[in-house]
This record gives sequence, C-alpha cells and structure tokens, in this order.
Amino acid sequence: MKKIAILGSTGSIGTQALDIIERNPDKFKAAALTCSTRIEAIREQIKKFSPEIAAVGRKEDRDRLAEEFPDTEIMYGLEGLIAAASCDCDMVLNSLLGISGLVPTYYAIKAGRDIALANKETLVTGGQLIMSMAGQQGVKILPVDSEHSAIFQCMQGNDNNRIKRILLTASGGPFRGYTAQQLQNVTLEQALNHPKWNMGSKITIDSATMMNKGFEVIEAKWLFDVAPEQIQVLVHPQSIVHSMVEFEDTSVLAQLGLPDMRVPIGYAFSYPDRLEYDFPRLDLFEAGQLSFEKPDMEVFKCIGFAYDAIREGGSYPVVLNGANEVLVKLFLENRIKFTDIQNTLEEVLNQHNPEYNIDLEGILEADRAARNAVINILQG
Repeated sequence: MKKIAILGSTGSIGTQALDIIERNPDKFKAAALTCSTRIEAIREQIKKFSPEIAAVGRKEDRDRLAEEFPDTEIMYGLEGLIAAASCDCDMVLNSLLGISGLVPTYYAIKAGRDIALANKETLVTGGQLIMSMAGQQGVKILPVDSEHSAIFQCMQGNDNNRIKRILLTASGGPFRGYTAQQLQNVTLEQALNHPKWNMGSKITIDSATMMNKGFEVIEAKWLFDVAPEQIQVLVHPQSIVHSMVEFEDTSVLAQLGLPDMRVPIGYAFSYPDRLEYDFPRLDLFEAGQLSFEKPDMEVFKCIGFAYDAIREGGSYPVVLNGANEVLVKLFLENRIKFTDIQNTLEEVLNQHNPEYNIDLEGILEADRAARNAVINILQG
C-alpha cells in the first residue's frame, strides 16, 4: 500500500488523483490532503478518504474542520502545507498553483519523500536547487505533466546520454493560427476555451499565451538534464502524441494516448508498474491524421522568453514566472488585455538585473521583485 500526500487535492489534478486512489484502494491511500479555500470540497474528501493530515489556507476554516474531524490532524497556512508535504507517506503529489509549490517540495525532499510533480513552477524557479537536493537525498522526481510523463516513458530502458532531441508537443491552444493583430482583440472567455484539455483557469491562460509550453521547456531541461538546444517545441493540434524523444541513432520514440490526465498521474503513482483502466482507448483509425507544425514564435513570444531565461540562468526564470503569475491574475480579473501579458513580460525581463547561485530565500526574493516590477510598469 503506497501512502500519498496530495497537495492541492481540490483542484483539477488533485481530484483526478483521488479518482485513481478510489479506483485502486488495494494499492494507494491518501495520507494527506490540502487546499486553500475550497472548504466544502475538502470536507467531502476528508469524509471519503480519512487522511491522517489535512491543511487549509485559513485558521477559521481549520478550526471548524478540526471540530468535525477529530481523527484527522487539521492544520493551516504554510506550516500546514509543509507538514502535509513531509508527513509519513511514500510519495507527495504536488499539484499546487504557481511558485506556492516550491517550498513544500523543498521540505518534502528534505524529508526523503518521492515527488509526483504536477507543479512545473517548482523546477522553473528552483530547478538547480531542487534537482541537486533530490540527488543528494536519493529522492525520485516523477513527472505528471502529460508531456514530461511521455518523455519519461520514452526514455525507459534507454541511456539519457544517447538523447539527441526532445520533441515537446503543444496543442497550440485556442489561438493557434492567429496573427499578432488578431490577438489584440481576444477576450477572456475565448482564452479560457481550450480546444482539448479541461484544466484550471491559470494554466488554461498559460496555454493560450503558450507560456505554459515555455515553462515546460525549462522543466524538461532540469528533469532530463539536456541543453535548451536539444528541446524542440512542435504544435500538434490533435493532442494524441504527448511528446517524443529522438536518440542518436535517429530512432524516435513517441507516447500516444487520448487526452486524460489520470494516465500520467497513475503512471507516477505506480511506477515502474502500470495500472489497468477501463478508460476510453485510443482508436488511431478514428483519430485520423496526426499533424505537426512549427510554433509561431513571433506571435507567441512567451516560448522565446523561456528559452532566453533558461540560457541566461540565475534568477531569470524566477522573474519570468513571478511576473507571469501576476499578469495572468490581472487578465483573469479583466484588468489588462491578453497581449499585455507578453508585452509586459518582455519589459520585466529587459529591466532585470540577475542574481546567480541563489538559495531558496534568494528565489523567493527574486519572485517578490518580479511581482513589484510588473505593478511598477503597469502603473507607468
């Protein structure tokens, strides 16, 4: 029985992870559950899964839940997240939003817990620190993003040193094929209408700007120890091929499947084994043609920002992520235009004076500086 702590249990990844646990009660148990403000949702989860620990964002919510569930230790705030991440478990699924996932991952690794990583910002902002710590502690970091899970699966039984290229696929989002002029007038409703994946609002906007794919380039660099030049982004609108790996002998291995995040979640949970599902299966005759295109990096500049940030290193990726989090939040609140996201990101990066060899506190300080820089630019 593998005990799993789920950070962000009421979100899209968290609820799908609990579906996997519910389908496999002989294999997995939810050891800890956390959320920020979806108290009714986590209340139902605590009732159903009886975790040893649960953590919420606010003390008043903690107090109410503690009365209702005396057999579960209820905590709150960052202290609660850290306790859940370092609890008595075999694996921590980090599906938190944004840089909030970094500190719990840090403490989970410190406690020697394997990580199922759905929070790409952990490696975008702290890749060098986190991968170094994981190596020292003998901790496995198993990717949950569909693309990185695909790459990981393709690499099984192959030597990492034999990789020629990673071919990272992207759906293209809702604005695939748009011109820069057309992007000027897109609405929040349009940006939230992803053609293939059902995700949270923040990652859906990141998919629309293609910042998400840029972050995945950075994540792939750290997970698979490759140079940025070895990672190529391909737009694949059918979202059937989740990514590919080319080896030195010119062979290309691909992982295919219907868009369903429960598959990479389950693979991370069960690795190196596979789980048996009754999910819909891929029918290649029905899928028809599989097509691939080059991304338009003149229109969708965020991919290029990510390549620049990882080449520059230091605090650049931290600043890229922090500024993007603020800008996406402002767009979701209808306070800026869609194109203001990438235009302001460019200004923030151009103004940034980088720091190198930064520790955890240095990362968090660079993040705070990036957020302030966005506000200063927008206020003129």
